[in-house]
Amino acid sequence: MVRRFAKHAGLMAVLTAVCSLSSARQKPFIPPQVPAADWRQVDSQSLPLSAVGKYGGDLAVDQEYGAKDLELRTYRLGKTPVQVVVEQAADAVSAYGLLTFYEAPEMTPEKEIQLASGDGKQTLMARGDKFIRFLRGDASLPQSDFHALLLFVGGSKPSAAIMKSLPTPMPQLGLITGSEKYLLGLEAAKRVLPNFRTDLLGFDQGAEVQLGQYQTGKGPSTLMSISYPNPQIARIRFKALSSFLELNQHQGENSDYGRRGGSYVFLVLNAANQEIAAGLMNRFQVTEGVSWDQPPITERSFTLQLVHMFLAIFLLTAILLGGCVVAGVLFFLSRRFAARFFPESQWGRTDEDQLIRLNLKT
Repeated sequence: MVRRFAKHAGLMAVLTAVCSLSSARQKPFIPPQVPAADWRQVDSQSLPLSAVGKYGGDLAVDQEYGAKDLELRTYRLGKTPVQVVVEQAADAVSAYGLLTFYEAPEMTPEKEIQLASGDGKQTLMARGDKFIRFLRGDASLPQSDFHALLLFVGGSKPSAAIMKSLPTPMPQLGLITGSEKYLLGLEAAKRVLPNFRTDLLGFDQGAEVQLGQYQTGKGPSTLMSISYPNPQIARIRFKALSSFLELNQHQGENSDYGRRGGSYVFLVLNAANQEIAAGLMNRFQVTEGVSWDQPPITERSFTLQLVHMFLAIFLLTAILLGGCVVAGVLFFLSRRFAARFFPESQWGRTDEDQLIRLNLKT
């Protein structure tokens, strides 16, 4: 009996020692530090939209995207200040359009942050209906600290609902970085396409333009997707574009090609040949569907609906009759009240007092 107890006691001691040794070998858990917590907003001031030119903006273009005003914020990390310009756009799509318009080829996407790109001088970001410029004034600011500021202000990505509402990005294969644009008006289109008849696009008829430049092996070509409110407008605009631009007619290495699909018009500018243009336009697929009108689903039968209609008519009639009775009673009581407390008033006199009698005798 004693030997059995000693045997079990020895086994427990061995297990305890093994557990202690394994626990000692494990590395202690250290919570990750959040560098963004060191940034602080120290100042904020409202500015008119006309001041956007001081921070690299274009007043006419920003107004076209529905921009309203500016907010100039100052963030500080230790003794290093960074200015952030927050621009209120019309909606999330307009803010996304401003982001694409101001993106330049030398800008690169920020790591692990969606809808944000920048260079050594500034970073652009779209968050909801806000278009944000981070002005990196101090070149000695470490990239990790600047990245922490981006996360502190805008987070790593917009909400899922915002992302779903944005336009579908252009095909990425062969797309030149910084060339994708989303245009909503003539001012932005003139600056992006200086050698193109932008008045033919039909912005006054609800056109929305997405475009990008692609490497095709024979020089860059511009692929353009134009969406219209309905196929009828798209047909009219495509006819005008075909007439003025002489689409689908090979005129050398800088020819223009196009096609229409439903309410979309696709153009390829400066294409070397028709094969290259067709390869770019084939990246888009337009599908159309037909949905039949469905009868309203109701839990009431026709007979029950008819009964409810008659009951509603009777109730309305009763309300109107009751209103008439109440109005008559109030009229009678008002006359009584005036006759008692204001006997000299015309409203308080009886009809007998107001009659003029002529006692004429023949």
